[in-house]
Amino acid sequence: MAEQKRDYYEVLGVDRGADEAAIKKAYRVLAKKYHPDMNPGDAEAEKKFKEASEAYAVLTDPDKRRQYDQFGHAAFEGGPGGAGGFDFSGTDFGDIFGDIFGDLFGGGRSRSRSNGPMKGANLRTSVRITFEEAVFGCKKEIELNVKETCKTCNGSGAKPGTSPETCPKCGGKGQVMFTQQSLFGTVRNVQTCPDCQGSGKIIKEKCADCRGTGYIAMKKRYSVDIPAGIDNGQSTRMPGLGEPGINGGPRGDVLIEVIVGRHPIFQRQDFDIYSTVPVSFAVAALGGEVMIDTVDGKVIYDVKAGTQTDTRIRLRGKGVPSWRNRDVRGDHYVTLVVQVPDKMKPEAKELLRQFDELTGNSLNAAKTVTEQEQHANEGREGKKKKFWK
Repeated sequence: MAEQKRDYYEVLGVDRGADEAAIKKAYRVLAKKYHPDMNPGDAEAEKKFKEASEAYAVLTDPDKRRQYDQFGHAAFEGGPGGAGGFDFSGTDFGDIFGDIFGDLFGGGRSRSRSNGPMKGANLRTSVRITFEEAVFGCKKEIELNVKETCKTCNGSGAKPGTSPETCPKCGGKGQVMFTQQSLFGTVRNVQTCPDCQGSGKIIKEKCADCRGTGYIAMKKRYSVDIPAGIDNGQSTRMPGLGEPGINGGPRGDVLIEVIVGRHPIFQRQDFDIYSTVPVSFAVAALGGEVMIDTVDGKVIYDVKAGTQTDTRIRLRGKGVPSWRNRDVRGDHYVTLVVQVPDKMKPEAKELLRQFDELTGNSLNAAKTVTEQEQHANEGREGKKKKFWK
């Protein structure tokens, strides 16, 4: 008994109303996943690849899709493919397999490297700064190993008196075409020329100083502007100081990651700063002034009488400046923590006892409650005895 075929729309995982672009996208994913070259010797993967290819061939052909939508698989029974296969003639797999083989073998029309001007690679480094430097910005010096044009060959890479020659393999195009056999015939693909690496030129006699690269590596120092408000782990960019471009392309950039040191008092969250300030018991109870450290210096704050510990106050505009507008700053949040003295003179202790007696006698609160409970219990016991006499 012949195996029942799955619905073509189900095979590709698309709706029955899917357009050609959606069908092509779905097939590309399945073709790359189950292609025999990616799954050598896997009969199940080859089966799924053929199943997906058959669905794609039908659903991207308007006539075949119309027949399939009306009659299902019966529309193609007894066709040129016979009972053991399917007729793929007339189906265009060019774009699909150009992408697939480009991924598999490093080429492909859409993946091939152009021999035109290309921007150079970026360089990365890091710099350490203090908390205050991150808040207000600063200048730092960095040292980089950079490639400068070789003065001996003026960047050509060729020995003085000689010149680069046209690559015989690609004829100066920087790309070569190769063919790949697939289940559907021969597929043509384009990839970067392996001899000239896409430049279209080869150097037979290399410059002794730069060894044919056209560049000399050297250490250089640069001054970097660290913007105000930058945070730990963020980067600033120096354009045009990275690796040299390819075929006359511009240089890449330098990306400097900022590592911000910890501060003994302040903590940061986005553009706000947080800190804790101790307050004496007297100031918390009676009110008074305390000195608060901020990134702008010390400020005096008037604490209200009766302030409780862990009270949080807000100092507007004393936080971190915004990257976009240095005049716009976050806030500084300060948590007031009431301090209890751990060492007191006898006179101070006696005054504190007197203060306690005048404000609720909390030192004897537990003793007072216990005595009251005892008196209450004694009263209940006396009533019981009198009742039973």
